Amino acid sequence: MALAQNSTYVVKFETGAATHVGKVRRANEDSYIVLPELGVWAVADGVGGHEGGQFASQTVAGDIASIGVAVSLSDQLARFKDRIMRANDTIKQAAADRGGAVIGTTVAAVLAYGHHYSCVWAGDSRVYRVRDNTIEQLSRDHTEAQELVDNGTLTQEQARTWPRRNVITRAIGIFDDPELEDKHGPIEPGDTFLVCSDGLTGHLSDPEIRDAVVAMRPQEACDSLIATTLERGASDNVTIVVVRCHAAERTNYIPASNE
Repeated sequence: MALAQNSTYVVKFETGAATHVGKVRRANEDSYIVLPELGVWAVADGVGGHEGGQFASQTVAGDIASIGVAVSLSDQLARFKDRIMRANDTIKQAAADRGGAVIGTTVAAVLAYGHHYSCVWAGDSRVYRVRDNTIEQLSRDHTEAQELVDNGTLTQEQARTWPRRNVITRAIGIFDDPELEDKHGPIEPGDTFLVCSDGLTGHLSDPEIRDAVVAMRPQEACDSLIATTLERGASDNVTIVVVRCHAAERTNYIPASNE
């Protein structure tokens, strides 16, 4: 992995990932991709029924897989957005070929280059960061419910049970422009990122997610969170990716820009 200029350490990653169909759905429309060697992790939650949702989320994951090696953080983000646009076009064409069927998918991703990250998303799949035992949702849900919370019509508590709480306002494959949102920041040693579909957050609170991430290694945390979701009914597909960032002593230092 490339290093930031004047860094004294390199960031290395420990990754866990898990997905489950849940207890209600007949098929798993979620997909995930884990590319720690490239600093890329993503979850996609398909919309449009068994075949359509699976196709959409798998298309996104497949296009992300071709992202290649970036030369900077900005290049990595540009490559990612290009792959999402390719997936968007493919999904839209498939929907047209099926007579205008509604086919789409959310996407949420963490990108890491040097000592910096980008989180990128569309829809209600989420990116969290746990730092110093505190959990923060880095992404912001693209849902009707969140818009009503933002304008003061609903409280956060009311939004949790609002009948249209799962209606998303952005998705890949629905519009000509997928309208990705992104956020950036520094990586600190010990940071842990969690990327998930709403099948997790529909059953567990943020503090419960934090407790599992803090207490367990990434794969154990994924497996434990899936198990808890199943115990609580797992009304949707659930997919989780956990990425823990470790500091390792640098070797063969080659300066690289993060711009």
